[in-house]
Amino acid sequence: MDGHNLLGALLFLLIAVALAVPLFRRLKLGAILGYLVAGLVIGPEGVDLFENPKNILHFSEIGVVLLLFVIGLELSPDKLWLMRRHIAGLGVGQLLLSALFIGAIVLSFFQSMSAALIIGFGLALSSTAFAIQLMAEKGILASPAGRRGFAILLLQDLAVIPVLFLVQSFSQTTTQPHPWWYGVLGIITLIVVGRFALSPLLKLVSRYGSRESMTASSLLIVVGAAYLMELVGLSMGMGAFIAGIMLANSSYRHQLESDIEPFKGLTLGLFFIAIGMTLDVQLFLKNPLLLTMLAIGLMLLKSVIIAGLLKLSGIGWRLGMQMGLMLSQGGEFAFVVMTQASEGGAISSNLANQVSLIVGLSMALTSPMVALVGMWKRNPKQESPSTDIQPKYQDNPEVMIMGFGRFGQTTGRILAANGIPFIALDKDAEHIEFVQQFGNKVHFGDASRLDVLHAAGIEKVKVVLVATDEVAVTEKITSLVAHHYPEIKVIARARNRAAYWALRSLGAHRVVREVFKGSLDAAASTLSSLGFSTGEALKTIDEFESHDNAMMIHSYEHRDDLDKLIEIGRKGRADLERLFKQDVHH
Repeated sequence: MDGHNLLGALLFLLIAVALAVPLFRRLKLGAILGYLVAGLVIGPEGVDLFENPKNILHFSEIGVVLLLFVIGLELSPDKLWLMRRHIAGLGVGQLLLSALFIGAIVLSFFQSMSAALIIGFGLALSSTAFAIQLMAEKGILASPAGRRGFAILLLQDLAVIPVLFLVQSFSQTTTQPHPWWYGVLGIITLIVVGRFALSPLLKLVSRYGSRESMTASSLLIVVGAAYLMELVGLSMGMGAFIAGIMLANSSYRHQLESDIEPFKGLTLGLFFIAIGMTLDVQLFLKNPLLLTMLAIGLMLLKSVIIAGLLKLSGIGWRLGMQMGLMLSQGGEFAFVVMTQASEGGAISSNLANQVSLIVGLSMALTSPMVALVGMWKRNPKQESPSTDIQPKYQDNPEVMIMGFGRFGQTTGRILAANGIPFIALDKDAEHIEFVQQFGNKVHFGDASRLDVLHAAGIEKVKVVLVATDEVAVTEKITSLVAHHYPEIKVIARARNRAAYWALRSLGAHRVVREVFKGSLDAAASTLSSLGFSTGEALKTIDEFESHDNAMMIHSYEHRDDLDKLIEIGRKGRADLERLFKQDVHH
């Protein structure tokens, strides 16, 4: 494809996405189905803009890799350990039961144990990209049912390698897989590098590099981990997932997530489009009813199995069926399994194509069927999450402190002493390292970037304290938060009266003058040293503070009128003198 044709193909690709995704979201069918239809339109069965969609599909798998890395960032090792019961119970149960029933059906038709095992395990796996995207769209990813569904997907990702070895064992070619210890060595290497090298690398880049350098480092970590796993014969997604877990407790987690997010969204969209382009419409038209019924049958079978397992873990049938449908489609890994199985002679090429088409149909039908189930009347007795493990390890910060220097740390220490969870952001790598030595949890991130705030979870907090020491940065953050999150109360730090007026005009609910309180304490000590009693000194200081705050509010209304400000200042001094004289006479 020459440059002219490539540009034209890219143009139609963007047009297809721009039209299809909003349309399908408007119809409440989800963005994923919109991507699939867009791919079908511009693929070989449509206007045929791309010569080899499978190459695009292979390249776009980086979207799944990036998705797994971001998921890994949300799962620190201790959280993963707490999920072990769901991973081992629900995950293993779903995989084995689905493979057993699907394999039994295949065996009854084809009388081939190899085909039964390969297709059974291949179709038992779901699409991580599809399921996670759907759960996120429906807002249930963080719910008890969503976390159990994620545990099932996690076990499936871990099962990728054994399934590949199973396919290889039935292959009639002489190609031998890597020795088993290659994979073990690769995982150990990745864990060691993640434990001892990644944080120093990110610290170095954050201190001396640019914003682009940080983004490049984020991509380097993901692609490097994926490439290492591919070299040793394991799943690229597994490498990215492990790398994410190793950085889940890192101070750079939110910055990494915000840097990766745009690339993840674009490549995932390309991945779904590529799947749409690879669907064999001609094969479907030969027997559309049978293939559609088989796809629906696959989805119903897996949905019932998953709903049954979720019921045993305390999730109701309605929500269990909805979650089951989200995980009921065949996964992108099935395309890899069918390709390897047909190339190795384990199953026929025609059967592999039919199975791949069933997987594609199940993906296309997932969003509409989930939407139909979502229209059911909700059960008023929703299951309580109180029995779930998540509250034990999930933080729900109520405050976000931006800038964790001496000014911000005081608030942080008081919040911690009172058991109030908070999250702190700072972009000084050396400062973060110093503060963490004393047990404080601070994350690296530029609080003036909306994507970083979103990654840090600003939507969940009630109060934001802008404690940065640079006036321009403080004003930028205050304006950003006040504009995008008007329901959050913003408390901002100001150096002087001009900064006070600017921050108030930008939307800060409260503005704290950083030296004002300290100067009042100094004045109180001075009065005490001159013979004032403690009560007299404090009363004098309180009166001055109340008067000065009132004058600040009044002057804010006339901040652009210099003559008026001078008049207010003179009147304020006169009022203050009169107030103190009255106290003396009394």
